[in-house]
Amino acid sequence: MAEPAPERRRSPASDATMALFASFVRAGVIDVVVAPGSRSQALALAAAEFERAGAIRLHVRIDERGAAFLALGLAVESGRPTLVVTTSGTAVANLHPAVLEAHHSGVPLIVLSADRPAELRGIRSNQTTMQPGIFAGAVRLERDAAAPEGAPGETDAAVRLAREAVAAALGHDDSGAFVPHPGPGPVHLNLQLREPLSAAVTLDERMLLGDESAVREDAASGMSRASLAGDSERDSDRDRDRDRDHAALIEPGPPTVVVAGAGAGAVAEEFARAGGWPLLAEVTSGAHFGPNLVVAYRELLAEPGFGDLVERVVVFGHPTLSREVPALVQREGVETIAVAPSGIEWFDPGRRVRRFERAVRAEEHPPSAEERAWVGRWVHASRTLVEAGLPQAGPSQSGIGEHGHVADFAAQRDYMRAQLASVRAPITRRALVDAVWAATWPHDRLVFGASRLIRDADRAVPGRRITVHANRGLAGIDGTVATALGIAIASQVAPPGADVDAAASVTTHAGVTRALIGDLTLLHDVGSLLLGAGERMPRLQLIVGNDGGGSIFDALEVAGSAPPEAFDRVQFTPQHVDFASLAAAYGWGYARVTTRGELDEALTGGIDGPQLLEVPLPR
Repeated sequence: MAEPAPERRRSPASDATMALFASFVRAGVIDVVVAPGSRSQALALAAAEFERAGAIRLHVRIDERGAAFLALGLAVESGRPTLVVTTSGTAVANLHPAVLEAHHSGVPLIVLSADRPAELRGIRSNQTTMQPGIFAGAVRLERDAAAPEGAPGETDAAVRLAREAVAAALGHDDSGAFVPHPGPGPVHLNLQLREPLSAAVTLDERMLLGDESAVREDAASGMSRASLAGDSERDSDRDRDRDRDHAALIEPGPPTVVVAGAGAGAVAEEFARAGGWPLLAEVTSGAHFGPNLVVAYRELLAEPGFGDLVERVVVFGHPTLSREVPALVQREGVETIAVAPSGIEWFDPGRRVRRFERAVRAEEHPPSAEERAWVGRWVHASRTLVEAGLPQAGPSQSGIGEHGHVADFAAQRDYMRAQLASVRAPITRRALVDAVWAATWPHDRLVFGASRLIRDADRAVPGRRITVHANRGLAGIDGTVATALGIAIASQVAPPGADVDAAASVTTHAGVTRALIGDLTLLHDVGSLLLGAGERMPRLQLIVGNDGGGSIFDALEVAGSAPPEAFDRVQFTPQHVDFASLAAAYGWGYARVTTRGELDEALTGGIDGPQLLEVPLPR
C-alpha cells in the first residue's frame, strides 16, 4: 500500500504576504526592492514568485540604505508607490535617510519591515528593537500589523492594509479622494511574523484578479493597475484642472518675479509667462525653460537696479540652490506668495511669508509697455552675464569660399587653430555642466548630486525642457547613485504586463540617464554600484567631477576662517581613489576624459550599460 503524500507545510506568514502582494499589484504597484534577511523571507519569496509570474519588477540589493534610495528613484521616475522590503533590527534603521528624503520631497515610498512578534519586544530578544515609530513624524501612515496565525479573515486584513498603504502614499484617503495636505510620501508597514517564517508559495492568477468585493473596492477607490498605468506623473491632468478651478488670482501690480524651486514643475513657467514676469527657475525645478527665464538670477538679485526693485515674489516649489532667494523673501517691504499644491511644510524663510496658496493663476491681459520692459531687462541682463562667462570665441570665418575652395588661407589657418585649441582645452566646471546639459535630450534623464556641480549648472545652463532630478528634499549627499539607478531603470524598462509593441517602444525610445556628481558623492554611495545578479543593466552614465575632495566647502566662510590644514582634514576631506579599479571591481564600464573633445565624444558616443566617466577637475 502506497504511503500517503506528506502534507504540505503551511505558513501563515507566507499566506498573508502573498495576499498583501496581490493587493499591492492590483493597486498599481510595479517595483519591489528587496534586501535579504531571515525574518523577512516570506516577503522576499513572495516578491520572487510575483516576479516569476511577470506581475512586478523585482530588484535585489544587499545594503538596505542603497535599497531604499533605489526604491526612491524608481518612485520618483514612475510616480507610483514602490515597495522596499527589509528584515528586522538595524536593517530598518538603514532606510531612514531615504524615508526622510521621500517625506520632504513628497515621494510615494512604502516600507515593509519584518519584525518579531510583539511578545518578544522589551526582553532583549535577538535582533529585536522598537520598530513601530522608528520613522515617527516622517511617514504619511504607519501600521504595526500583528503576526498572522492562520485565522479566518487574515487574508482580507492584508488586502485592506495594502490598499490603505497605497492610498496614503499617493496622498489620498482610503476612499481614493485627494487630500491636499500633506500629499504623497512614505508609508511604514511593520509586519510581525512568527515561525514558520515561510513555506513554498505558488501564485494563483485569481489572486491578481481578486474576489468580486476586492475588485469593486479597488475600482471605487481608483486604485488599480489600469487606472494608474496612464499617469506616471504625480500631477495628473485631473489634479491640475482641480487646482486651476480653485486657483487664487494674482493680479498685475507691483514689480514681481516668479521663483521656481525643486518640485515646482512646468506650471511655474506657464504662470510667469501668463503674467509677464521674470522667471527665476532653479535647474532642478522642472521650469528651467521659456522666454522669461533668468539664468543669472543670483547676480541680478544682488544688483541694486534689479533685486532692490522687486516688491512681490511668487514662489513655487522648494528653492535650495542660492542664498539670494531666501534673502529676498526676508527683505522688508517684499510681499511673498508661497505656492504648493501639497506638502508637509511651506517655504517660509525667516517666517516672513504672509500668504500661502495651493494654486495660483495670473490675470490674462495685454501686457503694458512697462511690464514688457520689466521682464525684458531681466532676461537681457541675464543673457549678457551668462555669455560673459563663456570661453572667448575664436574666429567665426572659416576662410572657405562659396564653392568649397579656400578663399582666405590666413582666415582658414586661424579658424582651424581655434577649433583645435577648443577641442584640446582642459575641462572646467563650466565646460562640464555645459557639455552634459547640451548632450541631454527630452527622452534622456539628468540627475544631479548634492555637489558643487549642481550650483555651477544652476548659474550657467540655458533654458531647455528636459527631465532633471535631484534629491533636494533634504539635499543630502547620500544615496545619489542608487537614486539615479532607480530613475534609469524606471525610464528604460517596460512595466510588467506591457504588450510586445509597448515593451519594444520603451526599449527603442528610452534615452540615457546621466548623473552628474562629485567624487565624494560617488564614494558615499559606492556600494550601490553593485547591481543585482540577473537584472537588466540600465544605460546609466555616472559622470564624476573629480577634484580630489569636497571643494563645495571652499566657497563657504569656514574656508577663510579655519586653519588650512584643519580645513582640509575635516572639511575638504581629500581622497585619492583609483576610480578605474573601482569601476572594474563592480563590473562597470569606465572612461577618463581630460579635454573638451574627449568629453563631447564620451557623452555622445552612446553606451549600452552602466558606465563611470571620470572627469578630473581643478580644485
